[in-house]
Amino acid sequence: MSHRLKIYFMVLGSLALFSSCCPARAQDRIMGQIQFVKSSKIVKTSGVWVDGQYVGYLGELDGGNKLRLLPGEHEVLIRQAGFEDFRQKVIIEPRKILDVHVVMEKDGGVAYPDSKTSSEIKLNVQPRRAAVFLDDNFVGHVQEYDGAGKGMLVFPGKHRITIALSGYRAFQTDVTLLPRQKFTLKTDLLEGSVNDADPLIKSEHPDTARANEVPAVAPSK
Repeated sequence: MSHRLKIYFMVLGSLALFSSCCPARAQDRIMGQIQFVKSSKIVKTSGVWVDGQYVGYLGELDGGNKLRLLPGEHEVLIRQAGFEDFRQKVIIEPRKILDVHVVMEKDGGVAYPDSKTSSEIKLNVQPRRAAVFLDDNFVGHVQEYDGAGKGMLVFPGKHRITIALSGYRAFQTDVTLLPRQKFTLKTDLLEGSVNDADPLIKSEHPDTARANEVPAVAPSK
């Protein structure tokens, strides 16, 4: 069985990656659950991959939006631009809740754009929980850069923006920004098959923003 078929999670209702022949109640009796214990505010906005697949940002996988998995071993990967990856292998037991304590450490090698000369990207995109990639580097989810006082500071120049979420067709565009230029991207992702998901959210080792290749790591003030 592939990693994709092992993942079962509930986000904004009920999402399942299993055949409809399996009754939900029967699944409930065997599923385990991960409960994330957050150490800081930055953790809430970090992206979550399970077995190499993006499942959302950590802050939404709480309360009624539960991250539920089939019993067995899984790899959890938490990513945030400007921070070291948090990676942990977990063993899920049937009907058990496993606490995962997430601690994000700053990446000391990250280069931040100068606020006096940087460009700014704002997003007006639906769904707002979709993952955002800049030049193929994961930089967060749409909601972080949508709204008054929110934005992404980037180095001036040419950049590729990719917005992707499982169940939707990925959107990608290239922009060339001048120093201090402000740019707003407005679009709605089109619904599609999980097969339409961009490779960036299906990769087992997705890139994050790193030193000397960091186009954006700083939110606007």
